[in-house]
Amino acid sequence: MPPFRPARALAVALLAVLLGALLPATAAQAASRTVQGGRLDWGIKSSFQSYVTGPIAQGSWGLTGGAATVGGSQFRFHSATGSYDPANGAFRAGFSGGVRFVGHKKSGGSYELDLTISRPTVRIQGGSGTLYADMVSKERGSGRVTSAAQVPMATLNLSGIDMRGGSTPIALNNIPATLTSQGAKSFAGYYTAGTPLDPVSLSVDTTGPAAKPSPSKSSATPGKSTEQKKKKKTAAGPFEDGAVDWGVRRTFREYVTGSIGQGEWTLADGAQDGGALFRFPKGKGTYDPEKQTLAATFAGSVRFTAADGLDLKLSGFAVGVKAGKGTLRADVLSDGAATKAVPLVTFTAKDFAPKDGLAVLTEAPATLTADGAKVFGSLYKAGTAMDPVSLAVATDAKAELPALPDLGSDATATPEPSKSPVTKAAAVPTAAEADDDSRTGLYLAVGGAGVLAAAAAALLLVRRNRAKPDASS
Repeated sequence: MPPFRPARALAVALLAVLLGALLPATAAQAASRTVQGGRLDWGIKSSFQSYVTGPIAQGSWGLTGGAATVGGSQFRFHSATGSYDPANGAFRAGFSGGVRFVGHKKSGGSYELDLTISRPTVRIQGGSGTLYADMVSKERGSGRVTSAAQVPMATLNLSGIDMRGGSTPIALNNIPATLTSQGAKSFAGYYTAGTPLDPVSLSVDTTGPAAKPSPSKSSATPGKSTEQKKKKKTAAGPFEDGAVDWGVRRTFREYVTGSIGQGEWTLADGAQDGGALFRFPKGKGTYDPEKQTLAATFAGSVRFTAADGLDLKLSGFAVGVKAGKGTLRADVLSDGAATKAVPLVTFTAKDFAPKDGLAVLTEAPATLTADGAKVFGSLYKAGTAMDPVSLAVATDAKAELPALPDLGSDATATPEPSKSPVTKAAAVPTAAEADDDSRTGLYLAVGGAGVLAAAAAALLLVRRNRAKPDASS
């Protein structure tokens, strides 16, 4: 119909103009982001922990893959990787680390209860959330061992939470979790489908799409300086870089932050928190690759404080290695009294030769010294097993030190007031002790009008009632 063609053409032109104006902003907002770094805190099921370690099962649990604890009853899984799409709220984050529960020990040394849960992954799509995990379990009664990767273990209640339009960091706190039928089966029959599990909290960093690398003129032929950097040191002398990782002792950390200690630890001067350990970086000193000897100092300090008057600061860390044995020393400040270079622990240091420009000791067993026992106020006797020591020394300028567990950024910013209603108040556990590491329920920096919408909630952690750290665990 010719009379209508001009109007039709005008409409098409206007539509093109509108699309041209809107598409760039929409594309920028909808660009998928990469999840890189962060942690997930989850107690799995507090009553199950109590059962395993109680008088009936008389068992225990242990951490694997760099997992840590928060307070007294939550496990911290680290180094998140995955993706996030702000346009539709699709979210996937996988975490490292695991926990193994054992109980009901048999005469032969095996356990009737043996369950490992590791590599938890949270997936959110279309308002529905699921927590997956690798699970290895021994079936109750038959003793048959089953192993399954990424079992859909729990459904997550995301009612009222809009995952769209978020920026970094993304934090979800106290999200209710319910055991699935698949999870119940992998849980070795100890619980039925529909059983409430502990709430899940997570915080992850996200990054935008990586920019395309630009051509570099320096990539054609390596210069003399580059060749010199490639040379590996084979004689005794200064090394390029180094770090020592040590968590002091897990039960000591739990005591400090638990319901009795009600305290905290503070890192300073470059020390880094790896969840289950502290990293003291910027190693300086001398190393002999042939004799495998080391004399090194490291940066960083850690200070423990608690309501019972504990005030202990460790700094000036130094490591000496000789004849297959190592000693970790530190300057100690306790109750106002300072002592220099106290030998805290000794550890085995066999095979400390460099490979590909890096000499590494991974989780070497460590034993408390007599001087170290005095530092901890005789809570632990000399000879007590402390957290293992990990040590890395780079003899090549291009060698990279082992990665520290990535806990991501702290999502501590307070949401700005918004006219948007608060649509989700995270569920609060029945145990009523507020944790120091409280977070708001969800941080999503919404684009467009620049309005920041957030759902605020207090994160409460259920803690064990411990009178003091257990020297036997």
